[in-house]
Amino acid sequence: MSVFSVELLCTGTELLLGSVSDTHLAWFGREIFPYGLRISRQTTVPDGAAIRDALLESFGRTDVLIVTGGLGPTTDDITRELVAEILGRRLILHQETLARIEERCRKRGFVFQHRMERQALVPEGATVLPNENGSAPGLSIPPVEGVSWRSPHLFLLPGPPRELQPMASEHVLPFLKDLSSASVKPDCRIYRVAGMGESTVEEKVGMELTKRGDIEVGYCARPNEVDLRLIGTAKVLDEVEPLVLTLLGDCLLSKTGESMEESVVSMLKMRGATVATAESCTGGALANRLTNVPGSSAVFLEGFVTYSNQSKTELLGVPTDLILRHGAVSAEVAVAMAEGARVISAASYALSLTGIAGPDGGGADKQLGTLWIALAATGKETQMWKNILPTDRLTFKQLATQTALEYLRRRMLTGS
Repeated sequence: MSVFSVELLCTGTELLLGSVSDTHLAWFGREIFPYGLRISRQTTVPDGAAIRDALLESFGRTDVLIVTGGLGPTTDDITRELVAEILGRRLILHQETLARIEERCRKRGFVFQHRMERQALVPEGATVLPNENGSAPGLSIPPVEGVSWRSPHLFLLPGPPRELQPMASEHVLPFLKDLSSASVKPDCRIYRVAGMGESTVEEKVGMELTKRGDIEVGYCARPNEVDLRLIGTAKVLDEVEPLVLTLLGDCLLSKTGESMEESVVSMLKMRGATVATAESCTGGALANRLTNVPGSSAVFLEGFVTYSNQSKTELLGVPTDLILRHGAVSAEVAVAMAEGARVISAASYALSLTGIAGPDGGGADKQLGTLWIALAATGKETQMWKNILPTDRLTFKQLATQTALEYLRRRMLTGS
């Protein structure tokens, strides 16, 4: 990897208040990785004097500093002014930029206001980066020697992604690509794992790979999923991939970033199979996940949301006395729900879920977080599983649907 350092400074009080999501780090991280570069640090500060402090802190620490936001026409947009002040450069009105702003206003029927001229102010020695998607241009400023510091190469970019990304693609990324000293570019491969916890993935696969010394191993855990991330040269990763696939076995969900639902829909298509769902405690969340996948209409036939006991009987044919004897949250009712959904829809598979999501409803015999899942399949005995998921309602739904999809995925893998 290159030792060339790139930092990101994001400005804007709205980012720290949470009213606007910051997507810049993810975008830049993906875009510069193929050059052998990574964002070494990201700093987010509010509008105002904190920008000055953050700028000075980065001097001497990084080779390139990308600053986002604070280039607009209002009084809280002071990035260019602070940069000029720190570098000891005068701000000069850039006539070409001013003309572009005036023309943009004219075309859109806006009244040009005098304060908009601020966006055309450029520190001496800076190169203007035209903004084809907004009014504020970007700026590229080469290193400046101070008395006790040397500034990095500065890129000042507008904050909105629809303006920043095209500008960065045209001006910033080519600059970084040219400066990158990595002769052999790294490769990154992510293996999505289901049914195996993060610690188990590390013990079974990660520790073996870490011994090599030429692979960077990382993990990212989500509910019932783990991403195993490997970084190295393509040659090295090609060499170890057969071992990775062997060690992960049926727990490997995807090598291409597919979600669980995408993988299940793909498997159903390959087998010419169909699926229906019958949900109580998840309220349609399982059907929602499946139908979020493009092309799912080829395999998803029908979804039943039977939240009440009456609806379980009326829509799925679950016997009333079965519910009275065993309760709505039981193996018996889960099986009846799945079998009823499969018969009514004529699907190859039917998944049912019934449980206690909480925070109320548990008892001595059935604790909060109890979940029964049943899977009915044409010509096969219906399977059922009990899970205990003591968590909040939203996480319960995520875990419940993830677990149900994993049972279906495993059933298709084994053909049982």
